[in-house]
This record gives sequence, structure tokens and C-alpha cells, in this order.
Amino acid sequence: MAELVSEINRRRTFAIISHPDAGKTTLTEKLLLYGGAIALAGSVKGKKTDRHAVSDWMEIEKQRGISVTSSVMQFEYEGFCINILDTPGHQDFSEDTYRTLMAVDSAVMVIDAAKGVENQTRKLFKVCVMRHIPIFTFINKLDRDAKNSFDLLSQIEDELGISTCPMNWAIGSGVDFKGIYDRERKKVITYSANGGQHEVDSTELDIDDPNLKSVIGEINYNQLMEDIELLDGASDEYDAERVAKGELSPVFFGSALNNFGVEPFLEGFLKMTSPPLPRNSDKGTVNPTDDYFSAFVFKIQANMNKAHRDRLTFMRICSGKFSRDMEVCHVQGGMKKMRLSQPQQMMAQEREIIDEAYAGDIIGVFDPGIFSIGDTVCSPGHELRFDGIPTFAPEHFARIRHKDTMKRKQFVKGATQIAQEGAVQIFREPDTGMEEVIVGVVGMLQFDVFEHRMRTEYGVELISESLPYQYIRWIDMDDGGVDPKKLNLSSDTRIVEDFHGNPLLLFTSEWNIRWALEKNEGLKLKEFSRN
Repeated sequence: MAELVSEINRRRTFAIISHPDAGKTTLTEKLLLYGGAIALAGSVKGKKTDRHAVSDWMEIEKQRGISVTSSVMQFEYEGFCINILDTPGHQDFSEDTYRTLMAVDSAVMVIDAAKGVENQTRKLFKVCVMRHIPIFTFINKLDRDAKNSFDLLSQIEDELGISTCPMNWAIGSGVDFKGIYDRERKKVITYSANGGQHEVDSTELDIDDPNLKSVIGEINYNQLMEDIELLDGASDEYDAERVAKGELSPVFFGSALNNFGVEPFLEGFLKMTSPPLPRNSDKGTVNPTDDYFSAFVFKIQANMNKAHRDRLTFMRICSGKFSRDMEVCHVQGGMKKMRLSQPQQMMAQEREIIDEAYAGDIIGVFDPGIFSIGDTVCSPGHELRFDGIPTFAPEHFARIRHKDTMKRKQFVKGATQIAQEGAVQIFREPDTGMEEVIVGVVGMLQFDVFEHRMRTEYGVELISESLPYQYIRWIDMDDGGVDPKKLNLSSDTRIVEDFHGNPLLLFTSEWNIRWALEKNEGLKLKEFSRN
């Protein structure tokens, strides 16, 4: 038991979130660099080199220089076992980020120092607040001209409604960026860029060192002295309890691209963030140190390895210890017993077979098609269900069918697998096959990714027709509900079924929703489905 507690307590599982192009993927790579997980960081844009971001493994990500799927990476650093989940920054993939945030214990919010709080930052922050996730802030790109640091803190507090506690402080920005001031140790750490290698050239000076003024320049020195006085008198003090509640965000400054401030951030973050947290289930609270194994599915990904055409299911372990070949039960599968014989941990698309894992870890297991997002897996005799993961309501719809009638089998397989991942939502009219389907997405870019993956992974060319629907409502079938086939609906409202066979309605306007409710006594509609 002591070994179990020790292993769990050294786990840290967090997601990195940001607005597109704030430097999230670059920061992820630099953290991996310090952990010794990679020897050389890739170029995220990848235009002048054949290197790409380690966490961007999908072909379309490499082509466009963006992250469109969550990546899972694990590495060791100074006695800690760290699980990083790098999330999509692009707004069209916000539901993948949401599912990822269900699997972590804290989040690192990356903010561009020149732009401050941006639209996608606000959306992701709301999700964190909803889940009471502790948020740590890394203000990035100080190597470029930046907003005033106090203005950045004020914007975070005013727009996101969270207090801030600067753990270090930027000295200058752009070409005049001289480094950071560590408030706790009262030391100035100056940096010089060195092309992204692991060891950076740095000088550490006490704040009262007589050489400091000449090292950072008189103007920077005078400004720093003023800032320190203001910070010590006016800023919030670090409070672990408020951080844990998501009320206070510790703030770090730096430049991920040039390795400024990344290692101090990592060390400070690991001191302040918590080991794996308890989880809610239908049987009460599940503690990480409980002596039975439990986990839930938060991500499914097909064809990570093109050579094997496989499908991996990612699970967050919530309690106990997992051992290779151990017998577990799939709760949603009727407590069916199974052996997870080739559990893997990931470095983007690179895999390593593991023999054991603990609460807080993320493991990938081969999936023959039995798992869905939100499913629970546990030790025999401990039947429980973790809280489900809500399904985002799509905002764009298209009718999709395959060009080549000989590719029907591939079309069905591809559409089914991609839908099971949660990358898109597939609907079909009742009592019809899969010859053509309606695809719903949150963002338009997801149509591009869907068509790209169907073509490159399944060899299927698609014919796509945009549909006018804007709203989706699931029919509440609790206590019997209303028979969908007997509903009185307007001519431009469509009855369909989702991937799980649940009946729902597609509407072109809010007026049609009101009309349906008025004309059908007892009809109850829900805005989302919980798997």
C-alpha cells in the first residue's frame, strides 16, 4: 500500500490550453526537452524544415502547422512522473479540448504577451471554471514586444474573473528582454537564446547584487525596482487553497521558443500542483489510493499507426494500480470481463508497451470497437460509473455519401470509427442504412479533417452537400417519452438518430423548436447528450 501511495503522489497530470498561435505546442515541446523525453524540439510551422512538432502527429496537422487533436505524453522529471495532454488550440476542436480537460487535475493556460486574453482563451477558461480545475498561467513570447505586465494581469483578472499571483516577473520585452525575477528567491535570472538546446546560457544574480544594474541595464533596473515595490504591496499572495479551488492563478513569464523561463515554470508548477484528485461516480467519491483499479475513456483515436490500421482508446486511471494482462470489467458493456494485454503510454504517435500504471496516468489500449467516450473500466466486483462526458451540440451539418459504390464497406468503417472518436457526429434517418449519413460538426474545419481522413486513411472520396440546420435537440426518452414517429413537426424539421441510436431533431431555426414543443404535448428536448 505504501508503494501505491508513493507512486500516485508523484504523478502530475495536466493539460496545456491556449488560443491558437499563443505558443502552446512549443511550450509542450520545451517541457519534454527538460524532461529528457526529446533531444531536439521540432519546428511547429515546419515550412523550412522536415521537422514538425512532436505532439502534432496527424498529417493534416503537419501540413497546416496547427494542432487538431489532443496528444498525450509522459515523462519523468526530478522524481515526478508527468502526464501532459496537449490540446487543440483551434476553436473548431473545442469539444476535443473539453473531453481532455475531463481527464486532468490542472491546466496550464498559455497567453501571448503581445495579445493578452483572446477569444478562445475565454472559452477554454470557462470550461476550467465549470470543472473547478486549478489554472496556472504562462505568459509567453516575451522575446517579442509585449504589453505591460501589469496590464496583462489586469486583463486576466477583469476578463476571466480570476485573481493572479505573479511567481516571477518579466524584465523588459522584445529585443530588450533580459530575463525574469524570481520573487520567492529574490534572484534575477538572465537568459540568452541558444537555438532551443536543452542547456541554456543563464546567469543568476541576487536582487541586491551590485553588478545587477550593469547586467540588465539601468533603465530595466530602475523599472524592476519600481515593479517589485508595487508587486509586494498590491498583488495577491500565493494561497494553495485558493489555487486548488480555481480562484487564484499563479503566473509565470517567459519565452518558450527561446527557453526563457520554461524550467523555472516547470519547477514552480510541480511544487504547487496537486497529485491525482478524487473523482465522482454513481457510487460516491473514488479516491486515487483506493486499492482497486478504475478508469474512464476520454479519447478514442483510429489509425495512429497507418501500417497497422489500429484503434487506440485512451483511459485516465482514477484509482489503484493497473498491471499488464490484469482482468478488468467494461461497465457499459454489461460488466463484460476482458484483459488489456498491450497497454501503452504515448509520446504523440510513438508508443511504449508498459507493465504497470497508476492513478493519474493515461494509458492507451487496443480497441476492437467496443468502447465509447465516457465508458468506465474497473476491477471485477467494483461496478461503478464515472460521471458521463457531455456531447457538444454540432452547429454545422452536411449530407455525406461515397463517390465510389464499391467503397461502401470502407465508407461505413471510416464514418463509424471517426464518429466513435468524437471527432464528428454521425446521424442517420430512422430505419435507413449507412449509404449516406448526416455529419454534424462544431466547427467548419472539422469537415476538412473528416474528408482528409476518409480519403487518406480509408481510401474513400466523398460527396458533400451542406444542410441548412442550425440547432439540434435530443428527445428526452426518460419515463417513456413521446414516440418520435408520431410527432407533429414543421416541414423543415428532421428526425434522425445519433450514433448510439438516440432519437433527436434537427431544426433550421429557434421558431421551429418552439413550434415543435407547442404542437406536441409531453415532448421534452435536451440540448446535449451525456454518454
